[in-house]
Amino acid sequence: MNDFGVRDVDVVVIGAGQAGLSGAYHLRRAGLAPDRDFTVLDRAPRPGGAWQFRWPSLTYGKVHGMHALPGMESAQALDADAARPSSEVIGAYFAAYEERFGLRVRRPVEVTAVREGDGGRLLTETSEGAWSSRALINATGTWDRPFWPRYPGQETFRGRQLHTADYPGPQEFAGLRVIVVGGGASGTQHLMEIAGVAAETYWVTRRAPVFREGPFDEEAGRAAVALVEERVRQGLPPRSVVSVTGLPLTDAVRRARERGVLERLPMFEQITPAGVEWGDGRTAEADVILWATGFRPAIGHLSPLRLREPGGGVRLDGTRAVRDRRVHLVGYGPSASTIGANRAGRAAVREIKRLLEERAPTLA
Repeated sequence: MNDFGVRDVDVVVIGAGQAGLSGAYHLRRAGLAPDRDFTVLDRAPRPGGAWQFRWPSLTYGKVHGMHALPGMESAQALDADAARPSSEVIGAYFAAYEERFGLRVRRPVEVTAVREGDGGRLLTETSEGAWSSRALINATGTWDRPFWPRYPGQETFRGRQLHTADYPGPQEFAGLRVIVVGGGASGTQHLMEIAGVAAETYWVTRRAPVFREGPFDEEAGRAAVALVEERVRQGLPPRSVVSVTGLPLTDAVRRARERGVLERLPMFEQITPAGVEWGDGRTAEADVILWATGFRPAIGHLSPLRLREPGGGVRLDGTRAVRDRRVHLVGYGPSASTIGANRAGRAAVREIKRLLEERAPTLA
């Protein structure tokens, strides 16, 4: 930790993606001033949250339901050219949002730990010194914690292994034999892109994918969020909202199924130097294994506060950590969607304002 001293604020916001910016906006609306009453710390080098790291072929037209940030509903960026990379469109939108509301995001700042401070306050330790606060909004998302499953023989594979977090777009797979592992939205998008240039593709998933026909209306959305919410209430690690909604059966997906691109294979038993092998003796040779296996919440810096339940997750009451009322997780579990993050930011600030109005901060 560099020698910047300890700075006192009422609230620290960690992360400046959709959830963090929503929280910061509602803190401003509640009368708190950036840098004086709250500070926003972001690990990324520039505005855009995790969107800035998305692959160039993920154009804005392929983004599923990017919801406008609060207070800027008529944002020009949301009517952007569908052919432009989403990283550019959403990065520019977030930058304009930060400037419009004067949020003064500090970046790049690496948060290393949040621990108990003096006088009932929280101490957030970072690469740029420490901040002492009465409350915390954690909005670190999942991008920094890609999930890599482990399989026997994985270290012997002579080809290349990479994760969605490192996906460069389809051009690097031209003429290669590629195994895509994962049945979510990213896996299907990668597969459909790569199939157009690769010599051969295989799609491997743990469970048979479920394709959803028809519109995903508000009632279906509420039901999906409720399933994720229940896990969080039980203190279990959250599943993504997408994992309980199924994959949308778009025109592109229909065409890919007709061409045989989306023919799913069950999970293999082991990885060999030349490819993979199933339990029945079948094999597939490959040059690349692409793990589209998702992400996990990036909350390791909160470990000193001991917020996790025996089930492995952080149990929440709304956005508040049940084990510490000063800590709010926004963009975690049921609020991981873009519209959910907006609502969670408002809810977190409402509770934090009540906490700040108390004469002396206390633990739950």
